[in-house]
Amino acid sequence: MQFDLKNFLQNGRTPYRVAFSTPLAGYDLDGCTLSGPAACVFSAVPTMEGAEMILEVSADIEAECARCLDAVKEHYAFTRAYTVRLRDLEDPDFELPMSEEGCLDTEELVFQELVFEIPRVLLCSADCKGLCPICGKKRAAGCSCQSADDAAPPDARLSILKQLLS
Repeated sequence: MQFDLKNFLQNGRTPYRVAFSTPLAGYDLDGCTLSGPAACVFSAVPTMEGAEMILEVSADIEAECARCLDAVKEHYAFTRAYTVRLRDLEDPDFELPMSEEGCLDTEELVFQELVFEIPRVLLCSADCKGLCPICGKKRAAGCSCQSADDAAPPDARLSILKQLLS
């Protein structure tokens, strides 16, 4: 969805509000996927100096646990506020995704905010022990291997590293 921000800053007299959903098809969420479309509400209110904009996002994310590879499902709901002035559109370092005509790409904005909101390392639980480096089973399931400190490296070529650390 495109929002004509330049026109709104020049001529907007009444508040603008729209609810929309976006599947973010084709966007890379760094190993995560959306369970369904992200539900969003975008609003803009004219001010004396420009506009106050608010973006509300609600999305369900699916990924793998970084330690044990179990499925992780998380819900993210957040709100971001932006203050924009007409002169900001001329700034080459302006951070919002704008077209050359002055239109704000709200789908790209949702994507950018989701990337900032979702942690890079997702875990199924805070105390996840991960997988055993010897047998590959979940440590929480109680593998019967020796502790990782006492075990020989699984690859003989890495045995020199154990000698160096001793």
